[in-house]
Amino acid sequence: MDILFVCKTLPHEKVIGGPIIIYQRVRLLSQRHDVSLLSFCSDEEREFVPTVARFCRECVTVPFPPPRTALQKLRGFISSSVPNYFLNNFSPAMYDRLREMVGRRHYDVVISEYSMAAQYLFRNPDLAGIKRVMSVHECYYLARRKAWQVQRFSREGLSALFYLRGLRRFEFEMYGDADRVLVLTPEGRDELLRFAPDLRVTVVPHGVDVEHFCSSGTCEREDALMFLGNYPHDPNRDAVIWFSEEMWPLIKREVPGVRFYVVGKDPTPDLLELARRDPAVVVTGTVDDVRPYFERSKVFVCPVRIGGGFRGKILEAMSMGLPIVTTSLGAEGVPAKSGGQMFIEDDPESFAHRVVELLRDEDLCRRLGEEARSMAVERFSWEKGVELLERVLEEVVAEG
Repeated sequence: MDILFVCKTLPHEKVIGGPIIIYQRVRLLSQRHDVSLLSFCSDEEREFVPTVARFCRECVTVPFPPPRTALQKLRGFISSSVPNYFLNNFSPAMYDRLREMVGRRHYDVVISEYSMAAQYLFRNPDLAGIKRVMSVHECYYLARRKAWQVQRFSREGLSALFYLRGLRRFEFEMYGDADRVLVLTPEGRDELLRFAPDLRVTVVPHGVDVEHFCSSGTCEREDALMFLGNYPHDPNRDAVIWFSEEMWPLIKREVPGVRFYVVGKDPTPDLLELARRDPAVVVTGTVDDVRPYFERSKVFVCPVRIGGGFRGKILEAMSMGLPIVTTSLGAEGVPAKSGGQMFIEDDPESFAHRVVELLRDEDLCRRLGEEARSMAVERFSWEKGVELLERVLEEVVAEG
């Protein structure tokens, strides 16, 4: 097959979070198919283009559009048929590059990764005769609705409410225009089908490099917790703030010397302020390798309460053999039982109690870590997920 990926952010070998799934899909599919890539790319990430371009027949990048002004957002809110959330990443240059690429070469299928990139496939006459697959890492309407329900009249909650206008109609019309919609979890599939029962939706799960994310066994663990994320993505920022307000004081009271590593890209000002106020909170920013933080921590926490999709961070922690305490939302897509491969707790006090229990019980830590590692190896290697994706794409192309 001749496959073209259209991405909202550059997938490369150093990326963490959601885009790593795109990098692995490109890498593994390129072993048997011709793969090309069209992606937005920031100046900071341009140096990483060769790490994904080596797998591509053609790799084209487009600068991110400039930030929209408040007046532009207000005009979009009042008069545009395209919701503001999608206008934030609207780029005529992206349409132009896509037109040029499909004009030079016939592709069997074009895949948009993230719904933000799906707008470039939606009712696009340049793609006539080409199968269109929309990979939905997160349904924006459902994620913004959940954020409003949880965060309410905070700045973030009001922002979610602002972006809800017109979002449901546009997003589900867009999905309905695709030849196939991909989601990462069964829960994500069921959510979409509740709103649009006629959608053709297939679950193609996240994965993890079980050879790369493997404990060396040489690092002495600290009384430390860890969370990992890209913090401009508000569900990750919110998770840390909620944890620091509701769970962290309870844990520190029981284990006074505990530390909390907040690892990942572009920490927001409130996270930096959290670390300034509390020396036991270490906000790392971008790191070259996240594995040392997995190795030195005793427990991985995933207190996610908004957003959607799959948390690849959970699989990385599982693969590292690290015991996990997570919310039920954080565990979506993983067929784990609470007390089996991880602890799943939505109540802050119960969440904190499980963390303390693990910090005090090395045998329990070891058991949960071993069970989690076994599940990651058996069910979530990248190869298994991409084999399923390959079968789905072949099926879509064969439909004629």
